[in-house]
Amino acid sequence: MPAADLPPLYVICDQEACEGAGWRLADFAAACMDGGATLLQLRAKHAAGRTLLAAADAVTRRADEVSARVVLNDRADIAVLAGAHGVHVGQEDLAPADVRRVTGDAALVGLSTHTTAQFSDGLRSPIDYLAIGPVFATASKATGYETVGLERVREVSALAAGRTPIVAIGGITLERAASVIAAGAQSVAVIGDLLSGGDPAARVRKYLELLKV
Repeated sequence: MPAADLPPLYVICDQEACEGAGWRLADFAAACMDGGATLLQLRAKHAAGRTLLAAADAVTRRADEVSARVVLNDRADIAVLAGAHGVHVGQEDLAPADVRRVTGDAALVGLSTHTTAQFSDGLRSPIDYLAIGPVFATASKATGYETVGLERVREVSALAAGRTPIVAIGGITLERAASVIAAGAQSVAVIGDLLSGGDPAARVRKYLELLKV
């Protein structure tokens, strides 16, 4: 699947959020894939390296069975060891160019941005997609940045001019997802809302139906 062909739903499997809802990271990821998710990010900020590798191995094996893709948050080394499909980095992590020194050119590389300067710099980086947010207020991750809103999603999408896919993140729910896509984002990244109701597979199906996938 070409890097630019991002699905409209980008599932973020956050270890703390999963455990808070009674899910193991790998089990939550598997449930989302059961629902039809084809792009997932594994995020475990405080996990030991060998623990994260074991989870990444399990999720990547399952993803390969269903033609899904897995990206690791921050950890280019774990991504390579697990045979994951890419890496997502933030402003304080490895630069995208340095990620490619570890993963090679074929890997999917994404970058989180929050300000106008970061958007502009990010679009000049060797990335496959640019994440912007938080679009709305969120309790899933403290970014330290103000919400960007739908208008900024429109502005950044226009700047990207179809060259770099935009992934919007932050406070996105089933009720808000369509408006974010309409604002120009190619994908919506969702964390907490997929854990609501206790049935991630069913929630993923609702997103895919809403977004006509």
